[in-house]
Order: sequence, then structure tokens, then C-alpha cells
Amino acid sequence: MEISIIICSYNRCHNLAECFDHLTQQSDVDDLSWEVVLVDNNSTDDTRSVVRQLASELGINIRYFFEPEQGLSAARNKGIKEAKGTYLLFIDDDIRVTRSWLASIYKTFKEFDCDVVGGRIHVESPASFPAWIRPDMYGFLGHQDFGETPHAMDGINEFPFGGNMAIHRRVFDKVGNFDTNRGRKGEGRKKNELFKGEETDFFQRLAKAGGSFYYQPNALVMHKILPHQLKKRFFLTLHANAGILHAKNDHAPHKRRLAGIPLFVFLQFIRSIKSYIVLFLEKGPDYAFRQRMNIYYFWGMLQGYYFKNN
Repeated sequence: MEISIIICSYNRCHNLAECFDHLTQQSDVDDLSWEVVLVDNNSTDDTRSVVRQLASELGINIRYFFEPEQGLSAARNKGIKEAKGTYLLFIDDDIRVTRSWLASIYKTFKEFDCDVVGGRIHVESPASFPAWIRPDMYGFLGHQDFGETPHAMDGINEFPFGGNMAIHRRVFDKVGNFDTNRGRKGEGRKKNELFKGEETDFFQRLAKAGGSFYYQPNALVMHKILPHQLKKRFFLTLHANAGILHAKNDHAPHKRRLAGIPLFVFLQFIRSIKSYIVLFLEKGPDYAFRQRMNIYYFWGMLQGYYFKNN
């Protein structure tokens, strides 16, 4: 088996028909052997029956597996274990791949013998987004585009997002699997579910081990944005949790502290509030919302350091 497409899903069986349908429309793959590995991450909806029905109706090889440990990292690791392919391609159930996606990734692996291939992720229907979501915030909705030119990535400043990443199987023997202490849990609607960082951690480990990364713009997918992701609460929670995670993973000594919190975090927190007030008064709440997200990030850092050191 040359390629395994791994899709992890939790209580979103309504997404699967459209996701799978786009996989059936791939071009230039007649000579490739490939499969779809659907990992049900402890769903309570009809995911199992929906997958079985689609597997019987569609002309592609779909295999179903159940992972009881909640969390995207655990589900991805289950997919890695069960997949038969040499190249493991990861997408989410809210991703719609374009027709040349599969072939372009495979050709890139063959041409460059790289460890990782990443492509573009474009968000669907950005014109319908609320006014406070500016284009420079699309990345928090999974958007990724490094331009029209294929090129090598360093794995630190440029690396694939999880909605469109492909990894050679040999990589997992080199650096291990995804860290199950990181990553989204459940649907990502609640504060304690909306943590990320597992992909950054994984690719940083690979980069330090000398791994090779390549960006292929022809591997384009579309990301279907869900209603709860267009709420301010989603963006603010995402940033607060990122601040908590930053503090948790910071092992520097930081000699100057107050209540276990490095003093520089207090300064950044105060500065972020001042900047928000200025932008709010000069350009209004919609424009200032991006700076409000920074306040929540530093507030998360304050919490993270406090609970870590007390």
C-alpha cells in the first residue's frame, strides 16, 4: 500500500459524506494503491454506521477504527498504527480536497524523497465572516498559504497545518508519534478541549532530528468553517489556552518572579491592555478585537505560570 489517508472524527458524522465524496474525485491516481483510514474518536453519534454505509456505496477503500482515548493526538496515533501505507496523509473531516491533491503530494514525495509534504488550506466563504475577523486572523481558522511556488520548508518557521499534512512512515520511527498531552480534545467547543500545539511539537522534533519538509501549493484543500468557530469566544479561548500552554512548556529559570509568575509577563499583559484601549478608541471594537486576543494570551500565561509554580 502506497498511501493511507487518515481522517479522525468525533461526533461529526454529518461531515463525512462530503469529505469522502471529494476523495472519490481524485485525478491521476489510477496507478496508485491507497486507502482511507477513518478513526472514530469515541463518538456517540452515528459515525460507525455512516462510515459503513459510505464504504459500501463509494468506490474507494475505507477502513473504520475506534479509538476510545479522547483527543486528536490519540486518534492520529491510532491511525498511524492501523494504516498500511508508506505515506500517511492527514486531513480533518471538515476538509474538502481538490482533484489534484493526492497526486501532487505523491509526486512530491517521489521527486524529493522528503519526510513531510504540506499544501495549502483555504477557508470556505470568507466573504460571509463577521467584520471583526480580518484576513490576518484566517490562520486561526486553519488557513495556510505559503504562495504559488513549491519550496523546501524548515519545519520551524514553516510547517504544515494538521488539516493538510503528509508524513513518510519512516518519520515515526525517528521521532515517535504525536504527544497525547497536547492537541484538541472532543469537539473543541469547551475551554478545556481547545488546546493545540501537537503539530508544532511534532515538527520541531523532526526538524531538530534533521527531517526534510516540502511545500506543494498544488495540494490544495478547502476548510469548512463551523458556526462555533466564528464566535469571539472561540478566538479568545484559543488564545488564552495558547498562553497557558506556553507557560506550561517554558522551562527557563526566570529569576525575577512574583507569585511564581515572571515579571515580564505582567508588563506584557499591561501593555496589551493599553494597546487595546488605544485601538478601540481610534478604530473601533471590530478592528481592536485582534489586540483583545493578545490580552487573553497574556492572561493565559499569567494563569499558566501561577498554577505551574504554586
